[in-house]
Amino acid sequence: MELAILKQTGEDTGRKVTLSEEIFSVEPNDHAIYLDVKQYLANKRQGTHKSKERAEISGSTKKIKKQKGTGGARAGSIKSPVFRGGGRVFGPKPRDYSFKLNKKLKQLARKSALSYKAKDNSLVILEDLVFDAPRTKDYIKLLSNLSLSDKKTLLVVGENNQNVYLSSRNLQKAKVRNVNDLNTYELLDADSLVFCEGALSKLETLLSK
Repeated sequence: MELAILKQTGEDTGRKVTLSEEIFSVEPNDHAIYLDVKQYLANKRQGTHKSKERAEISGSTKKIKKQKGTGGARAGSIKSPVFRGGGRVFGPKPRDYSFKLNKKLKQLARKSALSYKAKDNSLVILEDLVFDAPRTKDYIKLLSNLSLSDKKTLLVVGENNQNVYLSSRNLQKAKVRNVNDLNTYELLDADSLVFCEGALSKLETLLSK
């Protein structure tokens, strides 16, 4: 699959790049995508939820009424879960939601996501960006030149570019990621993927390990 390399102005440079079939033309594995996205979302969870059980709340432990003869259910401490203000039964406790996936499966998930995007013609190849200073209006102009102003975009750069990152940070629908930090969730979440030319060769090296 060949794609034209575009300038920052949106014009064709006259050069083309051939996308690797091992990355952009694989048979997508939906279950691998599901597991990788599930892990990404699980890792974002803080897991700090907590409720108090009957041993942790303040209150008297005196038996509030006699065991028999009242015509009602037996009752002990006022901290019992059956009373208002009592402890909670089997409430949430702090926990770690993260889980492990093997490297090959995560690679397959990213290849599957990239193949879906290639199939949908949602890829744009851009010559390497150079911003002299962080300016949001320059990034907005870039998206406008590429006819992507109204779409959710993910720009993939080959090297950390602070000016490009800071220029996009105030835009709700725009994200910039280093090729080393790509994840399946953000690949699928974007309407269009914009790859800088230098990021493609690094991507092939990254996903062929």
